Amino acid sequence: MKKTLITAMTLALVATMGTVTIPAPNAMAQEWRRYPPPPGPPPGPPPRRHHNNTGAVIAGGLAAGVVGGLIGGALANGGGPRYIEEAPPPPSCWYEDRRVRNAYDGGWHMESVRVCD
Repeated sequence: MKKTLITAMTLALVATMGTVTIPAPNAMAQEWRRYPPPPGPPPGPPPRRHHNNTGAVIAGGLAAGVVGGLIGGALANGGGPRYIEEAPPPPSCWYEDRRVRNAYDGGWHMESVRVCD
């Protein structure tokens, strides 16, 4: 049922796209005006605006980035230093030969056992 539904939807989409995408006639690439252009010389370029390019915008952006980084770092750090206790030293361990009960026959035997403080 699912495959039939998907097939029907695909065919409907293809049929719709075939009717929607009818090729348009060729466009003419020529200038057409209702009224002739006004007499006289063509207008000149627009006046240039003078900008004082001293780099103030770049410096302002850099300063904002540094200040934002400092504030973000302070917020991520939790606001202050954290004091964490040192891990305790590992226990000192050694091996000793001890007499151990045998679980299979109820007897005793010698075995190396790890002993820690």
